[in-house]
Amino acid sequence: MLKKMKMKKVWIPTVLILIITLGYLFSDFSEEEGIRVDAELIELREIISKVNASGKIQPEEAVQITSTITGWITDITVIEGDTVAPGQHLISIDEKQIRPRYNNALSQVKSSEANLQRVKSQRDRTESLFSQNLSSKQELEQVEASYQIALSQAEQANANLLSAEDELSKTRLTAPKYGVVTSITKEEGEMAVGGMFNPGVLMTIADLGRMEVEVDVNENDVVNIEIGDSSEIEIDAYPDTIFYGVVSEIAHTAQATNMGMQNQVTNFKVKIRMISVPDKIRPGMSSTVNIITEVLENVISIPIQSLTSRPENFAEEKNHKDKNQKEKKGNASEETTFKRIEPIDVIFILKDEFEDKKAPSINKYAIALPIDVGISSENYYSVKSGVGIGETIVTGGYKVLSKELYHGALVLVNDNFLEADK
Repeated sequence: MLKKMKMKKVWIPTVLILIITLGYLFSDFSEEEGIRVDAELIELREIISKVNASGKIQPEEAVQITSTITGWITDITVIEGDTVAPGQHLISIDEKQIRPRYNNALSQVKSSEANLQRVKSQRDRTESLFSQNLSSKQELEQVEASYQIALSQAEQANANLLSAEDELSKTRLTAPKYGVVTSITKEEGEMAVGGMFNPGVLMTIADLGRMEVEVDVNENDVVNIEIGDSSEIEIDAYPDTIFYGVVSEIAHTAQATNMGMQNQVTNFKVKIRMISVPDKIRPGMSSTVNIITEVLENVISIPIQSLTSRPENFAEEKNHKDKNQKEKKGNASEETTFKRIEPIDVIFILKDEFEDKKAPSINKYAIALPIDVGISSENYYSVKSGVGIGETIVTGGYKVLSKELYHGALVLVNDNFLEADK
């Protein structure tokens, strides 16, 4: 029994030492193995720059039917969804108060014309008698004056009749153009409120064969948009279907929300005319638009996630681990600099050698390169300068690129790149 207890006491420290040793060796092996990264080859691609915006579908032209007179609605001849032609009768307004004025004006015209005809005949007889020296010049002048007064009265009566006819015609509202009745805001028996300023809308007619999307574009993106730019249109009511259009109008005046606040947003209205209008489309449907602002073909490109930032002196930070350890120790004796180091855009490419050192067979060195990029598509940046085609670029992961990776770091490429490379 005593021997067994002694043997247990001997084995326990031995096992602990073995575990610690294996852990230390495994840790060294992991460090020597390098930081695991994802990578891919830099290639030539087509880069399509798009501006994304959302908005509502609306007709290119919509006419609001209003009344210039106030009266009761006696008849509505159409319903929503009906197709109407120019001149088609739509709404009737009570004419009881207007019809008497028209009849009175018509009566005045008949009376004034009869009086004019009487005076004209009298003038003709007086002129005939005057030519035979049977009438005085004074009588002729009086008859001529009477004729001019009768003529003026007739003209005034006709003007009053035209005004009454115009007012009476406004009790019968007709369609000004071809289209579809998209809304009716009044019912028979309700009051149509008229007037030249701010009249009430009774009905809306729109041509649903010509539709557009009105979107809000941020001030930072609108400078890249031009009239005629092609666009991809996605309508929520038509999933998995892309329609096409062109930019037809760009607002010159901004519309700001949350004015004076920290989260103020400044947008511009942009209209995209649809080239092909789907069946059963309705004004007000939600839509998302991708406006194509620029297309570059066969240009050097890098994945968007590969672009990161490092200080301008990134080449001096060769040992990222030592740097972090020094920061943690907080050695007060070291000189402190208050010089601000500006970050720059960089990428990391993979090389077999770094500063006369050759990486093990399964490893690579991550080399930081400053880069100048151009326009971007959904997944890639176009490259202006800084890297060439055929290089191997680090694409991830995010934490590795943003924090862990440093110039000259030893890395191990994940299997997915190795399999793609084969």
